[in-house]
Amino acid sequence: MTDMAAVDVDELNSRCTQILVSREGPVATVTLNRPERMNAWTWTMSAEMARAFAELDADDSCRAIVVTGAGRAFCAGADLGGGTKTFSGESAAVGTAADAEAALSALPPCQLKTPIIAAINGAAVGAGLTMPIEWDLRVAAEDAKLGFVFNRRGIMPDADLLWLIPRLIGAAAAMDVLLTGRIFTGREAFELGLVHRCVPTGEVLECALDLARDIAVNTGPVSAAITKKVLWEFLNQPDREEATREQHRLFAWTGRQADAGEGVMAFLEKREPQWKLSKNRDYPGR
Repeated sequence: MTDMAAVDVDELNSRCTQILVSREGPVATVTLNRPERMNAWTWTMSAEMARAFAELDADDSCRAIVVTGAGRAFCAGADLGGGTKTFSGESAAVGTAADAEAALSALPPCQLKTPIIAAINGAAVGAGLTMPIEWDLRVAAEDAKLGFVFNRRGIMPDADLLWLIPRLIGAAAAMDVLLTGRIFTGREAFELGLVHRCVPTGEVLECALDLARDIAVNTGPVSAAITKKVLWEFLNQPDREEATREQHRLFAWTGRQADAGEGVMAFLEKREPQWKLSKNRDYPGR
């Protein structure tokens, strides 16, 4: 497989002020990089992440993206430096109108072909928890403080939380965490089904990276991209029979591709697969 548009990490970082991107083979790590503000969210941070995600997604050699926070927090929610104007759209503390427009116009994470894994190494509240909920997999520190605290700040939950959280954990549990805005631990988040793994704080990033490496090495690039994108799409599909027909069509397509044969032979020969397809060039038309 020929890699497409390999990302120059140094050049990408030169255009960022609130995130830091690093690379280890097929796995990229994006670090929220405002430790002095507990990585508080801003439109600038959101726009920089959106650009980084888009560029890494266009890079065939990048098979998974891990996101974590610098210092002791993952993201302490929106930067409250704007005081009473924080949520009014008038506060420079959360970034410029141009940054907001760039972030809002970007392709949402569910439509990207590259799995995004949150390594929630510390506090993640408000916007700091909304972001990873929109990604694909989540690893959290057992004792991290998490919460959808919006109602406690006099605003309602943002993004599509009122639509998505009931689908992830059920309506009753969603009403509990969204209506009360209470703080809960990474351990409780795991028990609720909001996160996929919970581990001691010092193990969060390595756990997420291990998960990313496993995906990068052992799953077919197009197979993983289809699974991620179509699963998110099917949350909007009320017709089970239509969804099944579409899944059968895609399964038949993957079965005719070179990676299906490679996956079988790698298993039989007890070796790592050498995938042939490109997540971008070979993604099937819908």
